[in-house]
Amino acid sequence: MLFILKLPGKDMRIGIVGAGFIGQAFARLAIAAGHDVMISNSRGPQTLSSIPAKIGAQIGTVHETIGFGDIILIAIPFHQYATLPVEPLRDKIVLDANNYYPDRDGAIPELDERRATTSGLLAQHLTGSRLVKAFNAILASDLEKGGQTLPSGARRALPIAGDDDAAKEIVASLMRKFGFDVVDAGPLAESWRFERAKPAYCLPYDQEGLRQALDEAQRDIDMPEGSWRR
Repeated sequence: MLFILKLPGKDMRIGIVGAGFIGQAFARLAIAAGHDVMISNSRGPQTLSSIPAKIGAQIGTVHETIGFGDIILIAIPFHQYATLPVEPLRDKIVLDANNYYPDRDGAIPELDERRATTSGLLAQHLTGSRLVKAFNAILASDLEKGGQTLPSGARRALPIAGDDDAAKEIVASLMRKFGFDVVDAGPLAESWRFERAKPAYCLPYDQEGLRQALDEAQRDIDMPEGSWRR
């Protein structure tokens, strides 16, 4: 199938599956940037009655939201990833903002034993989707602010990873439009470098600092739990 590269413009339609803090913060940024947004959760539109008044997004079911969006952000508790519909997401750019928290998600042996990554498991489920790991390595309270200037005078940078270069460029363009610089961490298999408890996870870096943090990540060594919360 031939994909036409479409960089984010005023006519981008973005669907968000997951109406938690990350999903809502992302929605606010996307709407402020001029995009049309629909948001959903697993409990149904009736539980999201306050969302449009607060942020200006449309609400829908998960299937309606996926059908609406050119790009789909997934920001759900990770243990729910296998509930996502596969066929409706085929060929779509999917932003994986999920993180694995064992206390919330329960033990997942493949992740605990470093035999898989969160994005790798999601990619195995969403066969045919154009998956990009993005927007997982920032606190919702920081994402809500949009791009930030750090004490160094540089902009904050966010990491991405994926196997589809065209999809990554679209996602990087969206991040830049939100006010962030971008560091490409490589293919999806390298997304572990900015998963939970790695040096790049949720800490504010400029591009140079983020590249260094990604390089310093070690597969079998984690930061102390919660050390990224300020």
